[in-house]
Amino acid sequence: MSGLCGVVSRNECSEILLFGTDYHSHLGSQRAGMAVYGPDGFKKKIHDISQAQFKSKFGEIYQELHGSFGIGVISDTDPQPLLIHSRFGQYAIAMAGRIENKEELAKALFVRGSVFTETTGRGVNQIELLAKLIETGENFVAGIKSIYSLIEGSASILLLTKEGVYAARDGLGRTPLVLGENENGEYMVCTESSAFANLGFRTVKELEPGEIVLISEKGFKTLVEPGTRKKICAFLWIYTGYPASSYEGINVQCVRENCGRCLAKRDNVKPDIVSGVPDSGLGHAVGYAIESKVPYRPVLAKYTPGYGRSYIPPNQAIRDHVAKMKLIPIPDVIKGNRIVLCEDSIVRGTQLKNYTVSKLVNAGVKEIHLRSACPPLLFTCKYDASTRDLEELIARRAIRSLEGGLDAKLDKYIDLSSPEHARMVEWIRAHLGITTLRYQLLDDMIEAIGLPREQLCLHCWTGEESGYQNDIRQLQLNLL
Repeated sequence: MSGLCGVVSRNECSEILLFGTDYHSHLGSQRAGMAVYGPDGFKKKIHDISQAQFKSKFGEIYQELHGSFGIGVISDTDPQPLLIHSRFGQYAIAMAGRIENKEELAKALFVRGSVFTETTGRGVNQIELLAKLIETGENFVAGIKSIYSLIEGSASILLLTKEGVYAARDGLGRTPLVLGENENGEYMVCTESSAFANLGFRTVKELEPGEIVLISEKGFKTLVEPGTRKKICAFLWIYTGYPASSYEGINVQCVRENCGRCLAKRDNVKPDIVSGVPDSGLGHAVGYAIESKVPYRPVLAKYTPGYGRSYIPPNQAIRDHVAKMKLIPIPDVIKGNRIVLCEDSIVRGTQLKNYTVSKLVNAGVKEIHLRSACPPLLFTCKYDASTRDLEELIARRAIRSLEGGLDAKLDKYIDLSSPEHARMVEWIRAHLGITTLRYQLLDDMIEAIGLPREQLCLHCWTGEESGYQNDIRQLQLNLL
């Protein structure tokens, strides 16, 4: 995952950029960067934030970045933003998303004589790759517009130039970009609208899928009109997004409460209290408590300083450490109680079993009734850097165990009314060591969000493909 922030001002932008970018810290834990353009030209800073919070790395040095235009990024992928020298002049670029076919695209560019200077342990830096793809166009706008028929994956882009900031939302809108303005006529464009409130900005517009906007001192102008298709990541509302943010005009907290209500309506347990796994499980738990009229009480307190989301880090050891350290049980609330515990999702199950369930058991819980706000995750994400390996998914491990280690047809496990699905859920329940386990129905999750099914990306749960046609992509590749 990644979070983007861009600022256009008539004065110094670096302080607003610092705090605007910081408000995206829930979207990444590995790298962060800022780039500005001002009287002294382009300047940038990139830091590793895996062992430190964003503000501790940038809290002082941001004052070295003098300029009126700037972009910032919190990232779990490649170092960014990158500063590029090209035939279009100098510019900086940052991206939220993932280029699934980056090696194929890099090979096509190698044939043309392109050279990549930014590399990581995962091969070429996908931000540099994106820049080189854009540079195959006649200009910035043509280049950005062309990439959506080239990449398999997703990309929302901020591009910093001498003219201002180009903002381009992913061609199918999987990741958001929202534009805000303050009373001084300054503009901010962000992944999360929650970045606006405390900085004095109000939402002007949400960019539509495929829309390209230039933001300058004169205001903003749409350069490429949006497309007609939407495939917005449903996980934005369920887990990824911040509670105060809205996408497509739909608030994250309200959706999570809707999810909790749906879970409660279909439940038949009689708990003593309802609780949630901090932070993203709390909204779901509130909705469950409202609908069931069972008291909501926190059973796990999050120790906030220095501990981000345990789902984000790239390796299991780090995820385990964060999960172990950040949640502190409250034994006086837990002991002797039957608890409905709401969670946004069950991905790997490792942290849930070893560091959540075990803490409740050790504190004397009587029963644990786990409720997931979304269906079982059966596919890895092709469109963002979240779930990476099928073997990490607890639902896939359950299926392999039930099928004797053999690959199985997944249709019967996707069908929530099938006996195979019931056996999979029971395997997961037993593995986690909890009293009962129920998952949200897919239709209920869609209803809780409030958008038509065809406008949502549901790949993680159903495996549905929603990208551009492969024959179109191959044709474009041949033209590189």
